[in-house]
Amino acid sequence: MKKFRSRKFERREKFNGRTSHNQEKIYMYGRHALEEALAKAPHTVKKVFLSPEASERDLRENLSKRGIPFSIMKSNDAAHLVGKDASHQGVIAVVDPTSLVVDFSVFKKNLKPTEETILVLLDELTDPHNVGAVIRSAAAFGASGVLIPEHRQAPVTGAVVKVSAGMVFSVPLVSIGNVNYAIQDLKEMGFKTYGLVMNGSTNIADEPFDAPALFIVGNEGRGIREKTLELCDVRLRIPMDPVCESLNASVSAAVVLYAWSAKHLGASKS
Repeated sequence: MKKFRSRKFERREKFNGRTSHNQEKIYMYGRHALEEALAKAPHTVKKVFLSPEASERDLRENLSKRGIPFSIMKSNDAAHLVGKDASHQGVIAVVDPTSLVVDFSVFKKNLKPTEETILVLLDELTDPHNVGAVIRSAAAFGASGVLIPEHRQAPVTGAVVKVSAGMVFSVPLVSIGNVNYAIQDLKEMGFKTYGLVMNGSTNIADEPFDAPALFIVGNEGRGIREKTLELCDVRLRIPMDPVCESLNASVSAAVVLYAWSAKHLGASKS
């Protein structure tokens, strides 16, 4: 995590090699993120701190109507909660992350895949900014869920919520225990599994994307683990100028999801 986090905040958000789906709370910051939460998942918001400048009447009335407690921050409260450099826009909310994440066993019971169903699986991403950016792209292109491993994976934190532009409240986040077991379950349900790899054998422009799709995004450094890669039906590559060795994990995900959406016009959720 970024070093500007206060110690109190860092203890809650620090990546320790495990997903903190069972952590008690996280601090979410930014006006847009709060608006998305109130519109899509108000049950996740437990308390809101507002600066005097951000305490407009309509916002306070919205919080009161939903039974969400709020208080006006003093001058140094924001720095204590999220660090002095966080772009909080005078809005900080306490969010229960457990209510954002659904267990895989529950999720797949309600899943009825079609050719226009896509899922994104994060294979041990460690940068919360990448996690947030992938979630944002998944929501933008109509994904039915983002699968997040319980181990060796950056958890859903305030930074993830911020980078996702509040899209963590728009697309289901699914907790998975064993990545390979989850992939096998989805393959049995008819999903075609795509691994995003630099030296993939299939150009994204040549893939028809004619089945329910599971896109796997690998770790920022080592990519997709070998055992997981063996389960992929297709190894996708993004054509690019050789002057560039590779793309950021979240950028790669966005490019591939766009390539899928170009062949499924109208599939994105409204």
